[in-house]
Amino acid sequence: MGHETLVIIGSGPAGLTAAIYAARANLRPLLFEGLPRGTDLPGGQLMITTDVENYPGFADGILGPELVEQMRKQAERFETRFVADLVSKVDLSRRPFALALESSGETVTCDALILATGAVAKWIGLPSERRLMGFGVSACATCDGAFFKQQDIAVVGGGDTAMEEASFLTKFARKVYVIHRRGELRASKIMQQRVLESPKVEVIWHHEVVEVLGQAPKPGVTGMRLRDVRDGKTRELAVTGCFVAIGHKPNTDLFIGQLDMDAAGYLQLERGTATKIPGVFAAGDVADHTYRQAVTAAGSGCMAAIDAERFLAGHAH
Repeated sequence: MGHETLVIIGSGPAGLTAAIYAARANLRPLLFEGLPRGTDLPGGQLMITTDVENYPGFADGILGPELVEQMRKQAERFETRFVADLVSKVDLSRRPFALALESSGETVTCDALILATGAVAKWIGLPSERRLMGFGVSACATCDGAFFKQQDIAVVGGGDTAMEEASFLTKFARKVYVIHRRGELRASKIMQQRVLESPKVEVIWHHEVVEVLGQAPKPGVTGMRLRDVRDGKTRELAVTGCFVAIGHKPNTDLFIGQLDMDAAGYLQLERGTATKIPGVFAAGDVADHTYRQAVTAAGSGCMAAIDAERFLAGHAH
């Protein structure tokens, strides 16, 4: 495909915002929509989000896919070029950086690179869970908790993520069930204490979810079928929301051995959005295990584009 000044990998809010800013700076970015294996649709996690009510500028809310489409059109307006292909390999050992494409087998080189490959929630893996995703099944309490005011809901998991979600959801829900396969939680003691002492929380020990009940789009989730891992007996739990909180996996497999990562695989940044390799920047959930919001991803995409522009200005040929 030849040589590019700036390449962006990822088409969620981080990648698209980076494209908008880079394109307006006349960098003519090339954006690869396809992400590393294991992700879902171009557009990131917003593509499996129905109502987005916490993104500034949309007083009545907006559908996740519609928000992505608006961002994409804005990037296209400033002449961002899009390629619907997967990046299968990157070589960051020298500039220009080299990227190999999976479908075409071609290689593209670039002077600067923005990584916005995101992260994916870990799911239980049930067909019913996928069918009801966005219709009562969620992996983000901060995003969707407000939709469940005075309702009975469930959180699946036993680690810090699950405790954080359960604690947050007590602000809205009438009752929060925590479903856990074991007889003790894996979360830190302080997180456990916060949840276990809440009068709104009930832990259902030694149980796993075997089916999410309900219909999409309406009525959505109506319950869950649970199985006791000790004797195999099943029971139904009436809830209107199921929050899966068994962790996230950042899409960083492409960069193993080339960029610094933390124990969970998130990219580690040195200053702003810069990685340890000059000219390589990261934005969005690929480097953020704390906030994981569309608005914070977009903000870091803006930062990455500005950082890349300044880098390129200082390393002009």
